[in-house]
Amino acid sequence: MVVGVPTEIKDSENRVAMQPDGVVELTHHGHQVLVQAGAGAGSRFSDEEFREAGATVVDGADEVFTRADLIVKVKEPIPAEYHRFREGQQLFTYLHLAADRGLTEFLLERRIDSIAYETVQTPDGRLPLLTPMSEVAGRMAVQAAAHHLESPAGGAGLLLGGVPGTPAAKVTIIGGGVAGTEAAKIAVGMRAIVRVFDTNPMRLAYLSDIFGGRLDLVVPNRARLSAYIADSDVLIGAVLVPGTKAPKLVSRGMIASMRPGSVAVDIAIDQGGCFETSRATTHFDPTYVEEGVVHYWVANIPGAVARTSTLALTSATLPYLVTVAGEGVGGAALSHRALTAGLSTVGGALVSEPVGAAHDLPHTDPAVALARSRLG
Repeated sequence: MVVGVPTEIKDSENRVAMQPDGVVELTHHGHQVLVQAGAGAGSRFSDEEFREAGATVVDGADEVFTRADLIVKVKEPIPAEYHRFREGQQLFTYLHLAADRGLTEFLLERRIDSIAYETVQTPDGRLPLLTPMSEVAGRMAVQAAAHHLESPAGGAGLLLGGVPGTPAAKVTIIGGGVAGTEAAKIAVGMRAIVRVFDTNPMRLAYLSDIFGGRLDLVVPNRARLSAYIADSDVLIGAVLVPGTKAPKLVSRGMIASMRPGSVAVDIAIDQGGCFETSRATTHFDPTYVEEGVVHYWVANIPGAVARTSTLALTSATLPYLVTVAGEGVGGAALSHRALTAGLSTVGGALVSEPVGAAHDLPHTDPAVALARSRLG
């Protein structure tokens, strides 16, 4: 199979979907890899490194899309890329379709066979291709919050951990999954006062064990959540419902109850955001102020540390990519349960029930869609 790696063109996105050692692995299995010139520059991988690994480096995106059977990306295609896709082409990337009806309709109209990184799920419930970026985003959320609490950045002028004789900032994290846990690690390490909300008592018990009682762990209800938010200097939304839009758990009124100059970070913005005041921002223009609160709503947080993120992501995706390149999206989804869970569109059919529910679109059982695709 010919695997194409284009340069990411979403604003401030410097990651690349494959590092050179991934090229070595794919060519070992008999595949050809096309890499757009400069695709790795933002992650500090040179064209020469890709050539030495066995890739063919081509000048422009058009050639990558024209020649490749399988397009491998980091971020979802944006409208400026739509015209490059051929009908029936295959796609392996983050998609976040529940928050993007336009992209969903495009993939269906162009009959693109697609697997979304974020919904690939192992039988034990793990999300192996989302986890590394959730780890990065969780850690960076606290770094961003600490910076934007500073006076020059428009914040309240607080040091996250305080100093002796002054109170530390209070950090409230909604969601105790991978991103929330990583955010808690950094916030605790910076000596903030940290509170984590999660609906799963077993998860809270796990967090109690690993943090040795250094967190305030809370099962949420609306009144409790409102009270904690009003008393927070930093609020981090780290809610995940795989494959579907994030629930709006924080109302505008809750945001308005926070002290002026407080900071809110919504890690779930790729899935539509879990705050009523959420709207996506970029690394070049990362914040806005509503209700007196600084909102950091960057939709691709890990892109700011592109090399770390690329290394983490591509190490996780490569074994799955080898399978997809070897069997095609349909074949891989038929034979590997984790990839079946990640299948989004095939042969013009939407196979993700949560995406269908988000956009009021009909969905087809994956087995039925795959069978039709193979027949036709």
